[in-house]
Amino acid sequence: KITTKFTVGTDENIDTLMLLTKTIAIEKFSKLLETSTLENYIAENFNKEALITEVNTMSNQSLIVYTDDKPVGYARITSKGSRHEMLNQKRSIRIADFGILENFNDPSVITSLFQKCLSVCKPYERVWINEYLENPFIGFFESEGFIRQSELHQLDELPLPSIYLIKEER
Repeated sequence: KITTKFTVGTDENIDTLMLLTKTIAIEKFSKLLETSTLENYIAENFNKEALITEVNTMSNQSLIVYTDDKPVGYARITSKGSRHEMLNQKRSIRIADFGILENFNDPSVITSLFQKCLSVCKPYERVWINEYLENPFIGFFESEGFIRQSELHQLDELPLPSIYLIKEER
């Protein structure tokens, strides 16, 4: 049984997000970054205080996907982050931190989390994703209508090359 739910700032939900964010960041980036860089990134972005602020910010929505009531992934919908110039003058929203634990990286889990993200993004004209080049979900995002922008950028918080993927909602 797979379900994706909105996250509110309860102690239990924040603890769940802390575990997911740290574990997924390590799985994603441990082969790409120096240990100290990754540890600093996790300490700054995924500590209890930072997650409480993120969850309680009106411009953010946090989602957690569960398999048999076990949390296995998360995503954040936000208006924050560096934007591609193509997004200027358009009502835009970002899917950020989309991640699934490696042991649960199943198409039905990915689809559940992604479809919930898109349902939150419906009122916006454009949805953007800024992801590091080696992200294994890029092909999935493209298969769902996101268009890879040609130029390279840098991931917001990390020294990794990234690309923007943009989807027109209207």
